Amino acid sequence: MSLTQRYHKPQDLPPRIPVFPLRGAILLPRATLPLNVFEPRYLAMLDDVMAGNRVIGILQPVVAADSDDQESPIDKSAHLRAVGCVGRVTSYQELDDGRLVITLTGVMRFECVGEAETDTPYRIMSVSYDRFASDLSEGLGEEMVDRENLLRVLRAYLDANGLKTDWSSIQRASNEFLINALSVMCPYGPEEKQALLEARDLKSRAEVLVALAEIELASNGSSGTTLQ
Repeated sequence: MSLTQRYHKPQDLPPRIPVFPLRGAILLPRATLPLNVFEPRYLAMLDDVMAGNRVIGILQPVVAADSDDQESPIDKSAHLRAVGCVGRVTSYQELDDGRLVITLTGVMRFECVGEAETDTPYRIMSVSYDRFASDLSEGLGEEMVDRENLLRVLRAYLDANGLKTDWSSIQRASNEFLINALSVMCPYGPEEKQALLEARDLKSRAEVLVALAEIELASNGSSGTTLQ
């Protein structure tokens, strides 16, 4: 059963979810996020998740730009962002050394409205999906995206950084898949990633992606504006 068939409305998702706080990591609807899990608290979380509804929230911690804090804060009182994205575990592999390699597929974004007091080693948040109900509509707003400009700047970015890709696959990808996958994978900092996550719609998210790429191209002395 696909995620689109499984989740039709916000009420199909649990109002309380375990969260995996990760600095610089976001998830978006129908995009995927591979994770290598080795910390005991998150191994315990996955044991519980796989015995239940298989959903996890990805949420960034709030940290200062110059902070040396860990990628995932140990302190359960550490401040977390208000907006994250819930994903379903769609791939699960246990390695010989005890690590778990999983893939999360994004379902929809959420707002944190509280935190449950539990004795689990991981955090559980009370969440609301209402603000992001349109996330369940696959492909919503694709026709509003300036695809030509997005692909032009993407090509310039790849060329400037000496990166290779299967361009034919990119050209075949839907606007939603391309924009959300690029937002999840792009190597930007926590603030930029959060801006991509919280973008109002696909058009806005594409515009943020283009703006970030053009800023980097300009700072490196490259320009995406002359490509045809």
